[in-house]
Amino acid sequence: MCGIAGMFLKHEAADGARLRAAAAALAHRGPDGQGMFLEGGVGMAHTRLSIIDLAHGGQPLYSHDDQLVLVANGEIYNYVELRRQLEGAGHVFATHSDCETALYAYRQWGEGFVDALYGMFALALYDRSKEQLLLVRDRLGIKPLFIQSDAQGVYFGSELKALFALRAQRPQIDPTGLVQYLQNNFTSRATTLVAGIERVLPGEAVLIGRAGIIKRWQYWTPNEIAPFSGSEAEAMEQFEQLMREVMRIHLRSDVPIGLFLSGGVDSAALLALLHQQCDAPVRTYSVGFPDSSVANELAAAERIAKQFNARHTVLELDQAALLHALPYSVWAADDLMGDYANLPVALLAQRAARDLKVVFSGEGGDEVFAGYARYRAPRLKRWLKQLAWPGSGGFRMSKTIASRWERRLYGAVLHAHQDSWAEPFIACWQGLPKSMPALARMQAVDIQTWLADDLLVKADRMLMAWGVEGRVPFLDHRIVEFGLSLPAAMKIEGKTGKMFLRRWAQRHLPMDHVWGKKRGFTVPVADWLKGPLLDELERSLLRSAGVQEWFEPQGLRALCARQREYHDQTQPLWRLWQFAIWHRLFIAGAGAEPAAQADPIAILAD
Repeated sequence: MCGIAGMFLKHEAADGARLRAAAAALAHRGPDGQGMFLEGGVGMAHTRLSIIDLAHGGQPLYSHDDQLVLVANGEIYNYVELRRQLEGAGHVFATHSDCETALYAYRQWGEGFVDALYGMFALALYDRSKEQLLLVRDRLGIKPLFIQSDAQGVYFGSELKALFALRAQRPQIDPTGLVQYLQNNFTSRATTLVAGIERVLPGEAVLIGRAGIIKRWQYWTPNEIAPFSGSEAEAMEQFEQLMREVMRIHLRSDVPIGLFLSGGVDSAALLALLHQQCDAPVRTYSVGFPDSSVANELAAAERIAKQFNARHTVLELDQAALLHALPYSVWAADDLMGDYANLPVALLAQRAARDLKVVFSGEGGDEVFAGYARYRAPRLKRWLKQLAWPGSGGFRMSKTIASRWERRLYGAVLHAHQDSWAEPFIACWQGLPKSMPALARMQAVDIQTWLADDLLVKADRMLMAWGVEGRVPFLDHRIVEFGLSLPAAMKIEGKTGKMFLRRWAQRHLPMDHVWGKKRGFTVPVADWLKGPLLDELERSLLRSAGVQEWFEPQGLRALCARQREYHDQTQPLWRLWQFAIWHRLFIAGAGAEPAAQADPIAILAD
């Protein structure tokens, strides 16, 4: 688990000083070491968080003939089996690093080598003999990778911060990305908040040569998953074996592991499997918000931790601790997203980092096994939304900021892009086969947008900011394919979702935990945005250079007035607040890392 950055320039030599600046910007992702490769127009930097082969796994990694050079972020979980296969074909390894298998898999199978890799990864592989650089991102987008191309060449990095350092230019905001963030909570697919920088998509590969990008292709999508044809009993047995195999290879680590434990089914099921496969008690971590209006699942988490003899740590957070984590979480998120849960997850990661380097979590269970209520929306409701937004299937067509507030709040440039929030969802819906069942299509849209561009951003950035690797077994691509293949009747019954996973979990968990009402994970932000804090926030936002450039002051004043009247405008205000901090850090400022605890109002005045 690491950070990577690099460039492939057309006419000039790669700049070592810029590479070092990019590595410095990614130091939090890899506090255990740095490495660099420079040759002509090609430069690659790596910052290392050592998890496997602690002594010899530093990067860049080279093939035995020095013709292939690799920097990689992530874990290739099936490296043991893959190495055995490649050694059988005559390849000689120099380390026990999981990532070295990517070098020889490429040597053995060429561009199709990525099909052999099971795991979470973003990698850059330079073939010196062909003078070509190959960038690859894992199938689900668990690990991040950004790219920028211009007349000088192509640049890449694990975070936007790395590209800012490589380009040594002040970033410019993309209005499409800003509208997507405001309405959806996140930018999505290729679009980012920064003009000229895009994501390498989940399951995408990019081949680069001296003239620039040669080709891009998707090596994995959810489009061609065959329906499961067996009985539910057969599905249960198949899934049990698959899940045990996934956990077996996900447990490969040369450092201690832990688990983020909520009161839900997904993380509890992981705890049960970890308990079965680990020799020592599992370290678990839970978070709650005492004296707030939101539901508290600490008691449920504590009960399940006790049942499996876990070494359980509880973090109880108040308003001051959470709010003062906001500037750092915005800096860490980098790719601006408005998820309230960034705050507690970042503080959990900070606490867990005192004990370990690897944490499991349950991301993906709801998307893969249809747990969300939106999958059970009435057909009439979806049909009406389809009329309003043709080509969308009526799925995910709900805005955070109502049209009347768009008119009052948006500046002229945002008005011109105000409908762009829907584009990623419509594009994903249209890109799926019409023969795909409606439920599976909804799941696939979420997997390619909300999961990749919100939940997994949180899971990666909030943990990596503290040098902690997150592992998400439910997002092993074989589990995802299995879940999407199941018929709707196995996943949803009436008003209850995630039925298959619940029934499977009965094998490992108490019945009352499996069938208890899901409360969700909510942060009490609405409790905070009132009274003196709201007054201070309004004054700070009106002074913010970013807010002044993109929004109408009268609209902002009206939004705050509406909040004071107890008509909840928490979400748009929170997103404006985060945007103002992001703008202050990365546009007005030089992207310097703020303190772990900093006043989120005062930082706007600095």
